[in-house]
Amino acid sequence: QLQLVESGGGLVQPGGSLRISCAASGRTLDYYAVGWFRQAPGKEREGVACISSTGSHNRKKYADSVEGRFTISRDNAQNTVDLQVNSLKSEDTAIYYCALDPRGNSYCSLNQAYYQSWGQGTQVNVSS
Repeated sequence: QLQLVESGGGLVQPGGSLRISCAASGRTLDYYAVGWFRQAPGKEREGVACISSTGSHNRKKYADSVEGRFTISRDNAQNTVDLQVNSLKSEDTAIYYCALDPRGNSYCSLNQAYYQSWGQGTQVNVSS
């Protein structure tokens, strides 16, 4: 059974960077589209970035709020999908989750309804 585990969160000052990681056990991640989502206090969970399967050329999609600051990538050797988060702002403070989309489409989606096997999340706090 596939399990996803997020790691790498922490406290960072505005303008800083982190690299958070989504690791899988039980299956190879590169067959699936993987999405990163976040939920800030008092807000609904939202999609921030996704990457299609390796067979679909790792096409990427970003939310407008993170475009140009966040980068999603695969490390197939480690069986992870990572999210490099740069130029962090206070509004990026949230619990970050990863999940996979098993549909096998050519492109990924930021619609969380398509995703399953959610991890427990990793907390990112942006504060001075």
